[in-house]
Amino acid sequence: MAAVTGPATGGETSGAGVPAARARRELTYAVLLCLAGAGLALWASTRTWAVELAARPAPLPPVRAARTGAGLLPWLPALAVVGLAGGGAVLATRGVPRRLVGVLLLALGAAVAAGGGYGLVAAFDGTVSRQWPAFCLVGGLLAALGGGGVALRGGGWPAMGARYERPARPGVGPAAAGPVAGRRTTEAWDALDRGEDPTAD
Repeated sequence: MAAVTGPATGGETSGAGVPAARARRELTYAVLLCLAGAGLALWASTRTWAVELAARPAPLPPVRAARTGAGLLPWLPALAVVGLAGGGAVLATRGVPRRLVGVLLLALGAAVAAGGGYGLVAAFDGTVSRQWPAFCLVGGLLAALGGGGVALRGGGWPAMGARYERPARPGVGPAAAGPVAGRRTTEAWDALDRGEDPTAD
């Protein structure tokens, strides 16, 4: 009879056959990329991209009008906010729904990057600050990279809280329900955790 051993912490695998530690690491990196990219794009979209000076009759000074990325491209911060929410949705989903969230994040990141690219080449009136559109471009690319990783590999990653689930052991769980007698104190406490009565006959 083969000896029964405990769960191997280093040899656990996810649903796609990927080692559990590696799957958790990939999940963490993908979520961080999505959140960091969307957050960077959202912040950069609120900065001043262009300053326009409107002349007025003398002796009045010209009017200075600051235009943010959100003012020039109103959809840009909205997409960044959705990207932030999508990063949280990656943690809350698994399987095919998580892959679909990844596809959505990939598309959102590409759109944000396109907005940043437009800000880099567009001929705005007045003084233009090109660093903020560049940050939007970088943020969009980061979010798209994270979303692409989720779309390609996210189906086999663990769901939120899966790393803290108690591993299955022989004789433990719903199938092991029944009276508990003649066990040590720690085993009695484990039985209480499972909802069993350790004093039952």
